[in-house]
Amino acid sequence: MASEDSFLVLVHHRGSIKRKTRSGVKFTDKDPLCIIVRPTTGYDALVSSVLEKLGLEGVKRVKKFFYRILTTVLHDTVKYDCFTIRSDEDLQVMYLCRRQFPESGGSNRNANTIATVAGSSSRLAVASSSVPVYEPAIQPVASPSFAVDLSGNVGDEVRYGEHHLTELRCPTPAGVGEGLFDDPDDDDVEPDMIADDSGDDLGASHPRRATGGSSSGTQQYPPHFSSLDLDAMRHDKNPGQPAGFGARDTEGSAGMTEFQVGQQFQDKDEALLSVKTYSIRRGRKGIWEVKRYNGPHTCLATSISSDHRSLDYHVIATFIMPIIRADASVNIKVLLNATAAHFGFRPTYRRVWMAKQKAVAIIYGDWDESYNELPRWVLGVQLTMPGTVAVLRTCPVRVGGQLDESQANFHRLFWTFPPCIEAFHHCKPLVSIDGTHLYGKYEGTLLVTIAQDGNSNILPVAFALVESENAESWSFFLSHLRQHVTPQPGLLVISDRHNGIKAALEAPDGGWLPPAAYRAFCIGHVAANFALTFKGKDARRLLVNAAYAKTEVEFDYWFDILRSENLAMCDWANRIEYSLWTQYCDEGRRFGHMTTNISECVNSILKGVRNLPVCSLVKATYARLAELFVRKGREAEAQLGTRQQFSQYLVKCIEANLKTARCFTVTVYDRDNSEYTVAETTPTGSFSLGSYRVSLASQTCDCGYFQALHFPCPHALACCAYSRLTWQPYVHQVYCLSSIFDVYQIGITPPIPEDFWPPYDGPTVIPNPNMRRAREGRPRSTRIRTNMDDADPNRPKRCGLCRQPGHTRRSCPQAGRPTHTGGNK
Repeated sequence: MASEDSFLVLVHHRGSIKRKTRSGVKFTDKDPLCIIVRPTTGYDALVSSVLEKLGLEGVKRVKKFFYRILTTVLHDTVKYDCFTIRSDEDLQVMYLCRRQFPESGGSNRNANTIATVAGSSSRLAVASSSVPVYEPAIQPVASPSFAVDLSGNVGDEVRYGEHHLTELRCPTPAGVGEGLFDDPDDDDVEPDMIADDSGDDLGASHPRRATGGSSSGTQQYPPHFSSLDLDAMRHDKNPGQPAGFGARDTEGSAGMTEFQVGQQFQDKDEALLSVKTYSIRRGRKGIWEVKRYNGPHTCLATSISSDHRSLDYHVIATFIMPIIRADASVNIKVLLNATAAHFGFRPTYRRVWMAKQKAVAIIYGDWDESYNELPRWVLGVQLTMPGTVAVLRTCPVRVGGQLDESQANFHRLFWTFPPCIEAFHHCKPLVSIDGTHLYGKYEGTLLVTIAQDGNSNILPVAFALVESENAESWSFFLSHLRQHVTPQPGLLVISDRHNGIKAALEAPDGGWLPPAAYRAFCIGHVAANFALTFKGKDARRLLVNAAYAKTEVEFDYWFDILRSENLAMCDWANRIEYSLWTQYCDEGRRFGHMTTNISECVNSILKGVRNLPVCSLVKATYARLAELFVRKGREAEAQLGTRQQFSQYLVKCIEANLKTARCFTVTVYDRDNSEYTVAETTPTGSFSLGSYRVSLASQTCDCGYFQALHFPCPHALACCAYSRLTWQPYVHQVYCLSSIFDVYQIGITPPIPEDFWPPYDGPTVIPNPNMRRAREGRPRSTRIRTNMDDADPNRPKRCGLCRQPGHTRRSCPQAGRPTHTGGNK
């Protein structure tokens, strides 16, 4: 005889069982199979048992189970939701519910209804119910159930032949009603609600949305369960008696979701979260009694609190955890709206922000402990990839005026990897440097160096975590960048006009002074600074056009228009050296690049890392670069296989230039076929559009494109065609596919497991307490506002209280009226 906790799974394996009604599911099979299930049975064991009993082992595979879980018992109404089971943790929810709500409308303590479905070459639906193994099978009562999804042949990912994905859903036992689900041909659709036990329409009058599986691979648990509960189950010392969220019922429990005397919880936090969730679900905010009425009201709007005091940041963190796991950079407003839509109450911005920080800490590690993980990560990554450069700087900690040698405050960290160092040798001889703020519990700045290959792909090659952008932090970053990554002479550095960068680049011993290196400004930052003084998009556009001009003639054309608009604008621009912000004076060092590309880098490669604890951030750069090197390396290898010589970017540019090189008249001026004049005319030859001097030997043209972009312009292509020369020798080596392939040839090595990292025996690294964000009030934005953030001046301002135009919150006629909030009176 099996133990008392064991129960039978009665597997119905014939005929179609899914017919949608408002009361339940009717089974047509009367010859079920039997499977013994215990609370210690794991997910894989359950799968094997189902397939073995159905004779489908090795033919089909289980995709997931649907579990019919009890969620609400209110008077004579019983409601169920469909809960998706994909793992051992999810299976523990079923066992826990069976322990919590063993009777659920019947007298048999061990009765528990479950269902499963098997699929073969033709669709076959089956269902099952469970009974105690020591009692004869009886008609089971309605209670939580589950169904299993079987996909195609073993190893198949998609449909093959007739063994296609079959959606299997959870029925209720026989005798409850007609059927709940749609036609069996409608795959992968979960029910909105599972009918109540009574078989009438009481439970269906207020349908609830199912909280089963989701497309993101995570699931929302029923009202009295959460992902934190599964963590408690996972760490339970007694796997035979899993500890879930909610209470363990005593003998003779009624199986209801109301709280009862004798219920037990793992700890205080578990009990509190259960009470809060229950309160939020019931929506109780206190009972009001009218004592005095001064109406009728004539106001246009009222300020009614939509918050709930039980909806604290702990509850919100549990709810938003799947969202954070999918995208740590998700906006706070998005999380706030999702929370309001789910719970029906709108929390404050600050509360959601705190909930996000807690969720990030749970998923990616504690914010404070993350700092102490950095030294060991440095040792581990240097063991994984010899040649990795990681420089950690700390500050001493003083306690009561005495030096604490056991601890050290984090100060700065510089790191780069050998593939990045090698890759830069084959990139364009320029780098863009910029900083971006960190989000989270502690302030800070991530400094990034960005390179670009000959196919216009950006590549971050060095990083640093510093306290802020200042002369010391930039000097720390640029000195190590010059020493370890970019020792090449004649390098161009594109940056903004930050004084800290200026001081670091102009340091006599920094190695960044001409002719060893040159500096250029990002035109985006220059234009933003320009717009702070001179309003209007037209003036900003004229300045940008002048900066992008490739010849002095073109620059003068735009600058004269700017001068005619406002002479002060030209005076402002003249205070900046032309070689720093104009393309025609840079001697071709920019390769056509006028901005730092920091936004593109963060959005495409480093998306979300700024929202992570520091050690997770550093690890994320390693993983993102590994993925980038693999993807771009495969692309370059595939292009080499087509026997192409140059990058796709260059091929497109040459093709465009060839189309415009048909209306030129070429005259050669030397016997070496290196000096030409090209007269450009209209397609009919009636009008001249200008004459240009071209030197193939020096790779220059009066149009400026040849020397600025380092590949032939339309005029140079016309000269090559006239002299029957190939244009390929006049293309810079960086555009060759062989160079692009060399950029990504050395990949990132898979990291050694942390258990094998060398031990760290130094002082404990802790965050600088001065970098802690404010604990009260709305988190201060770290965004540097520019003219792009300016609101439309023609848009009327509205009151923040009543949302009506013409006044502010302070002068709002509704400001003096009392607000109404929930509570007991």
